[in-house]
Amino acid sequence: MTNLDLIEQFLDAVWVEQGLSENTLSAYGSDLRIFAKDLASKSLLEVDTSDLSRFLAGRYQAGIGNRSSARILSSLRRFYGYYLRENRISVDPTGLIESPQLGRPLPISLSEHDVELLLNAPEHSNAMGFRDRAMLEMLYATGLRVSELVGLKFEHISLRQGVVRIRGKGNKERLVPVGEVAMNWLEDYMAQARKTLLAERQCDYLFVTNRGDGMTRQAFWHIIKRHAKKAGINKELSPHTLRHAFATHLLNHGADLRVVQLLLGHVDLSTTQIYTHIARERLKTLHTQYHPRG
Repeated sequence: MTNLDLIEQFLDAVWVEQGLSENTLSAYGSDLRIFAKDLASKSLLEVDTSDLSRFLAGRYQAGIGNRSSARILSSLRRFYGYYLRENRISVDPTGLIESPQLGRPLPISLSEHDVELLLNAPEHSNAMGFRDRAMLEMLYATGLRVSELVGLKFEHISLRQGVVRIRGKGNKERLVPVGEVAMNWLEDYMAQARKTLLAERQCDYLFVTNRGDGMTRQAFWHIIKRHAKKAGINKELSPHTLRHAFATHLLNHGADLRVVQLLLGHVDLSTTQIYTHIARERLKTLHTQYHPRG
């Protein structure tokens, strides 16, 4: 049986046994074929730990990052785990290979100046521009997940108290305050632009399209990209970027980490702690920029 046959047999088996997605199977297949090509004439079932170490070291020297190396190693572990269960090999050659240390990547954030540019980008002369401004203001003021933002209904908002009630991940409910500026934009949108967009149609969702439907995550992602381009912000932005900016700017201005955790709806404080790294990086940058011996 050739190496390609072994790979196809493995892919067929895990597809049947575990119902993996086509994307996952494609990634496994791609990783295994790269490894098989590197082996030349040697069978995948004759591989030992030294073969794997040499292959992974070569990938590293070629500029492949730790995250890609970890994914390749995961594919190989799956492959050899399957053939170990099938009694085609007696030892798993990946058993002594340690996974690369990944660390947690820092999310892309925006400076306060960039946020101002983004918020000011939508045109206020039309209903859609007014809606976009209100959505951006709400996202930055509250740090909501985009799914939480587009899922807002009237019943979730208290204009008198200036808060929104969110049911987030794990069906956990939290109250998030909305700043005065964002609340003003929201009230004006509800009083004017929303009615124009609906044109006598009915919709339960707060933020609507000109077709009278609720806004979708995908549509709002495109809206942010368009306004970022107009504002001259040369970063790969998404709705989540404003959530990151919300958390980072709160910490930069002295907010307590546990307060930020509650506002973001994080169950585990360790999830929120990544933003302290961003804040520290900003302090280092400022020190380097302004200290005479920086």
